[in-house]
Amino acid sequence: MPDTYDAETRSRVMRQVKGRDTKPELILRHALWSRGFRGYRLHRKDVPGKPDVAFLGHRVAVFVDGAWWHGHPDKWWVGRSGEYWDRKVQGNIDRDRRVDDELGSMGWTVVRFWDFEVLADPERCCEKVASALGGGAKRRRHDGGSRCLTSSSSRPAAKLC
Repeated sequence: MPDTYDAETRSRVMRQVKGRDTKPELILRHALWSRGFRGYRLHRKDVPGKPDVAFLGHRVAVFVDGAWWHGHPDKWWVGRSGEYWDRKVQGNIDRDRRVDDELGSMGWTVVRFWDFEVLADPERCCEKVASALGGGAKRRRHDGGSRCLTSSSSRPAAKLC
């Protein structure tokens, strides 16, 4: 399938594609922050796959995957966009699986969301992260006064979000 853009336009379009700090990623981080989750790190190069959000102490890695780039079956299928993109997207899918296996063998819990899941329901995504954390993540909670306390919550994970 030939490209619908000339080389200059394609270059400009592809420069706009971001690999980090995407809108779904920022929405998820905002949801986590607004619910009091603290202590996570972003795009850590020392963690396989450079998760979008990593809770290092809890060994929880969170990825927000673009549906087309990571091969969601409703957004991408072999032959849709040509041989180059078939190889590219299949490579992303294979890498995601390798990263999941590597993190799992290191004792990490991997949580993956499609970008459209985060956009549709960030609260539900936050609950899944809370569940993966097992209720022990550092949270800030407002105690009704003018200060915030940092605590390690012992409440069930479903109550965290």
